[in-house]
Amino acid sequence: MDNNSRPTWMSDPLVKDIPEKKLDFLGEIFAESQGKSQRELMMSLMPMMNRARQENLSFSPQEMAAAIAAIRKYSSEEELRQIDNILEKTKGVGK
Repeated sequence: MDNNSRPTWMSDPLVKDIPEKKLDFLGEIFAESQGKSQRELMMSLMPMMNRARQENLSFSPQEMAAAIAAIRKYSSEEELRQIDNILEKTKGVGK
């Protein structure tokens, strides 16, 4: 993803310490989730999580918290509701 097409949150100081490859992956997840129903979202998240494992991409709790905070900072009310829904539904995924 080039810098001109990157979402604003990817340039936020909150995520400055997260490697570019991880930011790009999170950007893909965020873009993929837009406008999907809960069922569609869960169906698309599982393959993406498998891909993350295959590419040895893992996120520390600090990285996830920073990325979520940055994404929320630039999100609309509707996007915030969707983010909250995603976070609620994925609490137990991968544990």
